[in-house]
Amino acid sequence: MNNIIDLRSDTVTLPSDEMRKAIASAKLGDDVFAEDPCVNKLEQKAALIMGKEGGLLVPSGTMGNLASILVHCPRGSEIILGHKAHTFVYEAGGISAFGGIHSRQLTNQIDGTIDIDEIKSAIRMDNDHFPKTSAITLENTHNLCNGSPISTDYIKDVAQIARDNDMKLHIDGARIFNAAVALSVGVRELVKDADSVTFCLSKGLAAPIGSVICGSEKFIYHARRTRKALGGGMRQAGIIASAGMYSLDNMLDQIKEDHKNTRRLAEGIGEIEGLSIDRESIKSNILYFDIEKGAKRCEQLARQTKNITVYPFQIALDNIRFIESSPDRFRLVTHYGITGDDIEKTLEAFHKIVN
Repeated sequence: MNNIIDLRSDTVTLPSDEMRKAIASAKLGDDVFAEDPCVNKLEQKAALIMGKEGGLLVPSGTMGNLASILVHCPRGSEIILGHKAHTFVYEAGGISAFGGIHSRQLTNQIDGTIDIDEIKSAIRMDNDHFPKTSAITLENTHNLCNGSPISTDYIKDVAQIARDNDMKLHIDGARIFNAAVALSVGVRELVKDADSVTFCLSKGLAAPIGSVICGSEKFIYHARRTRKALGGGMRQAGIIASAGMYSLDNMLDQIKEDHKNTRRLAEGIGEIEGLSIDRESIKSNILYFDIEKGAKRCEQLARQTKNITVYPFQIALDNIRFIESSPDRFRLVTHYGITGDDIEKTLEAFHKIVN
């Protein structure tokens, strides 16, 4: 496996030796009884970083988003979100299946935002015919919109709409630290106007598992009860939390390196005739590129990606793994474990196949 360059996602990272030592030496307790010292310390640290009153460790970002939205939205109410939002596209319809929550999908613009006027127009009037609009959720960075970071000014505008209409704002901040690095702003600034935020320990921060929800004490109280109902009440969860603590203390600089590698990757792909990439859209650790229609030189790449699929939409090509997000459109994600040398090897492989 050492010769595999895995660019499918930043979820494929493996813990460093130092992180493994932190896991092995973790002091443990029963987190359902709120007695795991590592979990308690992680939740307090996360809340401090995000500028919120409390935090809650959950197994995954999907559960974090689901629990948050279940707290904010009564059954039969509605949430506004983008049509490319992770919660809508990739979370198995959980808010509807488990919460009876109606989703109102609005068009995501290329930078991951939703038109402010469209948000205002989508809020339901108080009428027996309509579900009550209870919340809005934004994704930062936005996966399907080229990993775009969402600015503090935009979030502030959306938060004001939510407050004016007695609604809540939840931020799916799976990659919120990537957004902070890309925008050169503190992560607390990005979420200060949100009622809740979920961030992943297992993506850019390179921990093996886990996400944290942050919000008010009242929100966390209800989120903890919801987590238990969803099966997320773990026991000696300090095994997970110790890795998360190490990540928050040591892995933030890695994100800068990931962004640098992505820019180099985008630059190299942009030089290959027949491949199309919008280099200006590359803001974080995610990039998408396309095979241009009629590009005969790229037919070999297209054929190979069709024939060497190791899992639905996942491509194994010359020891390089990445994802086909739609026909002839591909996603590459940099992360801990991917070096500058790996980026050059990837570009060499693409050049070789295309030429």
